[in-house]
Amino acid sequence: MWRGHRERRKRSTEELHAFGAGPLRALTRDRTRVSFPDGVEAAEGDFADAASLKQALDGVGSMFLVSRLGPDVDVLHAAHQTGVEHVVLVSSITVQTHPHLGPAAENLAVEQLLETSGMDWTILRPTQFASNPLLWAAAIRGNQPVQAPFADIGLPTIHPADIASVERVALTEPGHRGQRYAPTGPEQVTARQQVAMLAAELGREIEFAEISREQARSNMVAAFGEEAADAVLDVTGGDVNDELLEVRDTASRITDSPARPFGQWVAENATAFR
Repeated sequence: MWRGHRERRKRSTEELHAFGAGPLRALTRDRTRVSFPDGVEAAEGDFADAASLKQALDGVGSMFLVSRLGPDVDVLHAAHQTGVEHVVLVSSITVQTHPHLGPAAENLAVEQLLETSGMDWTILRPTQFASNPLLWAAAIRGNQPVQAPFADIGLPTIHPADIASVERVALTEPGHRGQRYAPTGPEQVTARQQVAMLAAELGREIEFAEISREQARSNMVAAFGEEAADAVLDVTGGDVNDELLEVRDTASRITDSPARPFGQWVAENATAFR
């Protein structure tokens, strides 16, 4: 929820490649500046320029889409025109838990565009991403305190690799078209617990300071804008509800593997905090 377009695309490509789901084609603005695993074809195109997608999508049967990287109505139209049959879209749990929020309404609008596009669809609505603490990385590397509101409200934080795993199954296995899934992590994890797990992994103390919503908002508005900042604060603690806090077995049920705990993400990404 709300962070990591680039990481999601990278995870998805790696997951599909690892399971032999080919042939695979990955979209990039400049193929000379990126590398993909052997066997993954790089195609140039830009979601902001839907006309550039037609050649990249030629011959593609199924597509993974992260929305709002360009005009989604044009992107979906180009996909339909070139013969794409099935789109797996990453949306957000807030579509069902906080539909009154602006970002949630934007996600719902993209879902509706896809559902009426003429293509088959699968919609993923994950909760908060385990990768969100990367926002604290600079402070932790600089031995500064981590500051966060709602220190003891735990959300069922999901490892980005589990989103990629659900997506891979939805793209490559039957029975998932026309479905909406809300994958979560295996447990609720609070901000205080996240910092404690990071400290344990790094082998040193990390100071944690709980701040008020107002203090957090003043820091976030510059980065996200007022509407998005308020929405993030609502769904990370300021306006939670039972549906948002629910731990679901969606990821493990669909992938037939246990959902990855937050501690696993910490162990895999500790170098970002050193």
